[in-house]
Amino acid sequence: MRAVLQERFGPPDILRLGETDRPRPGAGEVLIRVHCAAVNPYDWHMLRGDPYAARLLGGMGLRRPKCPVAGIDAAGVVEAVGAGVDGLRTGTAVLGFCRGTFAEYACAPAQWVVPKPERLSFPEAAAVPMAAVTALRGIRTVGRVRAGHRVLVNGAGGGVGTFAVQLAAGLDAEVTGVCGAGSAALVRTLGAAHVLDHAREDFTDGSVRYDVILDNVGNYSPVRLRRVLTPTGTLVANGGGSPGRVFGAIGSMLKVTAVAATGRQRLRPIVPATPDGPVHEDLLAVTALIEAGRVAPVVGRTYSLADAAEAVRHVEAGHARGKTVLTVR
Repeated sequence: MRAVLQERFGPPDILRLGETDRPRPGAGEVLIRVHCAAVNPYDWHMLRGDPYAARLLGGMGLRRPKCPVAGIDAAGVVEAVGAGVDGLRTGTAVLGFCRGTFAEYACAPAQWVVPKPERLSFPEAAAVPMAAVTALRGIRTVGRVRAGHRVLVNGAGGGVGTFAVQLAAGLDAEVTGVCGAGSAALVRTLGAAHVLDHAREDFTDGSVRYDVILDNVGNYSPVRLRRVLTPTGTLVANGGGSPGRVFGAIGSMLKVTAVAATGRQRLRPIVPATPDGPVHEDLLAVTALIEAGRVAPVVGRTYSLADAAEAVRHVEAGHARGKTVLTVR
């Protein structure tokens, strides 16, 4: 099968389109014929092998990638099922988490995928898993957003941000989105009552205080963000794109945890959704919202499988609008 291969750690240029063996589903697994795969900050961290702490913990491999095929999000059709799989059958259109999704086929445990909402195209469905589940956890689970809250989403035009704005607005919160000027109109259509241009306006100046801040960018310190929270407000720090080759997002989370040790405000890090934790219930919750028309994915750019390196560079540059998606077939 065709696949985007990553044989060592390095920049996007090391990715190459080649041939590799088609995987076979084991017990409890499904084989997915991939139609589209999303590109995430997670992917370029895995590509470069950073942070180094993750290599030592065994998550990505010490000297070379554990998984030679890149990608983690996918939408496609179940091609085959392993022993003991209930609820999914051959021919079912699905979305979810699979390792090695930049390929024509990928295997995943059945609990990592759910049926694709009929209203979504395959590119839209591929945009859902990591970004939507991370946003759901940030807004609902950790942020505990409710009606009347003032909510600020930093990085509102990105993959997680576009979902987060919709989720918060759907809970009747007053949403402020911080993004680039090119994404302002989009963020308003998603439900933001106010939009700030990150290049021209500093939301940490203290003119407005927020009940919940979801920070997807990490360009302000936790101490500075804390100043614009209400006395009992919550800062939700998403380490998805955090820089730092040694500790990466782990370092950012430690900083938030240290600052959170005092006061009545809640400062909570969230780990971006990956299949390393329980995801099935969150995927079902997100797809239910999509089926109900309350949330919709935003696909900014699509690339062919052969252009995977260019797609990863686009996401790593930090200015992607909505989700970037690879079309496999």
